[in-house]
This record gives sequence, structure tokens and C-alpha cells, in this order.
Amino acid sequence: MANENSTVISLVENASKGDRRSVSRLLTLVERGGISAEEVAEATHKLAGKSHVIGITGAPGAGKSTLTASLAKDLATSEYKPAVLAVDPSSPLTGGAILGDRVRMEEASEAGAFIRSMATRGHAGGLALAVPGMVRVFDAFGFNPIIIESVGAGQTEIEISHIADITIVVFNPYTG
Repeated sequence: MANENSTVISLVENASKGDRRSVSRLLTLVERGGISAEEVAEATHKLAGKSHVIGITGAPGAGKSTLTASLAKDLATSEYKPAVLAVDPSSPLTGGAILGDRVRMEEASEAGAFIRSMATRGHAGGLALAVPGMVRVFDAFGFNPIIIESVGAGQTEIEISHIADITIVVFNPYTG
């Protein structure tokens, strides 16, 4: 545990200096869960609380990723430091996910946006269980705004509205 704690402290120090690789490693620790995730939560809690969170949801194929990429690119080329957390559904057969958002959001990434994809890992509600902790990590290291793209919207996939400051619902054309 002492070794895990020192690793987290070192990663937090480096992330505070702008090291994106350290931010990525902290996000991975949060996503894996367990003691390391608790250490990250404790270390970043006092640093967070300044960022705005934008939630993007809607029906599959409605253009959530296109809107997210365009928004992140526009924000990155202005005075903002956006981060994107794109959540994809997990396969009920394999448990895996395609996680193609990094490819679709290449222009936003090249403009300076931090893009992170993750699977729901079977968690209901349209998001993954680790999303709040990952948002805290982004917030702690000055990413603002933080854009969360959910797997989509249905009658039970409303968790994004509890995490985001503002929620954008994307509709397919001609659906009302």
C-alpha cells in the first residue's frame, strides 16, 4: 500500500506540472478501481471543483461523436483546455468495446483536446462506474470543460444528467 500511495503521489505531482502521461495513468488507476483508485480520489479531491462538465447523449447513430469531436476541437483551438471522456457500450458476449472514439476524434486530439475512451463494463445508466472519479482527475489538473459522451439515451440511460452541469441530447433527423 505504501508503494501504491507513493506512485499516486508521484503521478499527481507530475500531472500538476502538465504531464499528460501521468494524467492517463491516474485515469487508468481510477478505471481499474480498488485501493489505487481510492488513493487517487483522496489525492485529487482537494484539487478539483473548478471545471464545467458537458454531457452529450442521444440515440445511437444520431451524431454524438461528431458533435463531441467538433466541440472539443473548437474549444481546444480557443482559450480552453477540453477533455473528452467517451463511453462505449460493452459487448454482452465478450465484455469488450470498440472504443473507436480516439480515431473519430483525431482532429480534436491534434488540436490539444485530451480524449479518453472507456467501456461501460456492463454498468447500466449509459456511463461506466468510474466516470465520476475520472471527471475528478480531469478537473484536478485544469481540464475545462470536461465533455462526457454517453453510450446513448433510452428510458434508463439518464445517469449523465446527474454528473453533467449541462446535458445535450442529440436526436436523429425527423424524429421529433
